[in-house]
Amino acid sequence: MDVARFKASPLGHVVRLAGVDGRTRRPYEHWAYVADPLAAEPPLGGAAWRAVARAGHALGRLEQAGRQMPEPALLRRPTLRREAQSTSALEGTFAPLEDVLEAEWGTGGTSAELAEVLNYVDAAEQAFAWVGEGRPLTVGLVCQLHRTLVRGTAADTDDAGRVRRVPVAIGGRDAGLEASRFVPMPQGAALEASVHDLVRWMELPDLDRDPVVAAAMGHYQFETLHPFNDGNGRLGRLLVVLHLMRARIIHEPLLSVSPWFEARRRDYQEHLAEVSATGDWNAWVHFFATGLEASALDTARRVHDLLDVEQDYLRRVSDAGLSGLAETIARGLVAAPFVRVARLSEATGRTYQATNTAVARLVELGVLRESPGQGRGRRFVADAVVEVLTGR
Repeated sequence: MDVARFKASPLGHVVRLAGVDGRTRRPYEHWAYVADPLAAEPPLGGAAWRAVARAGHALGRLEQAGRQMPEPALLRRPTLRREAQSTSALEGTFAPLEDVLEAEWGTGGTSAELAEVLNYVDAAEQAFAWVGEGRPLTVGLVCQLHRTLVRGTAADTDDAGRVRRVPVAIGGRDAGLEASRFVPMPQGAALEASVHDLVRWMELPDLDRDPVVAAAMGHYQFETLHPFNDGNGRLGRLLVVLHLMRARIIHEPLLSVSPWFEARRRDYQEHLAEVSATGDWNAWVHFFATGLEASALDTARRVHDLLDVEQDYLRRVSDAGLSGLAETIARGLVAAPFVRVARLSEATGRTYQATNTAVARLVELGVLRESPGQGRGRRFVADAVVEVLTGR
């Protein structure tokens, strides 16, 4: 870490560290950056405020798009899995989106990478249920989400689900702590207090601050504190959505922010560091708001496209004079574009023969296509849905 860059920070200070690096087993003497608690909304320039306004408008468009579907929760499943795949890739864990979309239908063995991505899905669903019940964000919730996120991974240690008790460093993984890009504040009571301060700050009424600006500040603070031994990036981006839900800017968690940040990883990291170094929020808020705007508009477009696909599927079914099971299957493809006859039979409570017949008709109509795959039962895919979700 370039200590000179952070020594004059108006938002925190550096402290000296000494110990044995757990990665290299070598003793070290270095510095860590300690962020001050968040305060009031900072003064921002016109460009940043215009970006914030555009982000708010785009989030409104996403809300409107979600309301067009009688059951908007159905759209949560594919958009959440797209976010899970992308947010994990941003942290170096990659599993193909098609595998993530298909996972619940049983593809045989599950890779370690896919299992970790699905941990994010579980954590997000827990979080959305919590906030959907009107419950406030708490440190206990955040710790529970971390425990779910790292379940069964190398980070599933005694520190899983608790504020870290070890030092961490960002970047320079194999070169030692001194070569790291950034060293967050050390473990201990002060770190735990800082996490509690942040969560309390996020729960303050947004009467005197813009919710987009507050989300940008909260995300900066979480990533700068880096309160867990792993998974901070994924948790921090999930908290962006939860923060906006608690501020009632969005109600259905369809927003997927990580694909945009994943494509700009270096800029993302540099903007976060620049806030600490200079205390100037303008560039970070502008960058963050631009990302929210682009992400909301992209997700809204995909939601519209998914609704168009669903209507096209249902029109084909109706024009063919089909109803009942075939219509039920077609209606569910937006949420789950990979299906298997055996699992569909179990899910619908219909016989295998009836389900197989309905699927065969959907294949004839071009709604489904049989696709080779591992696991129990024949596999079929709704190509138009997958194209919407995977297309850039």
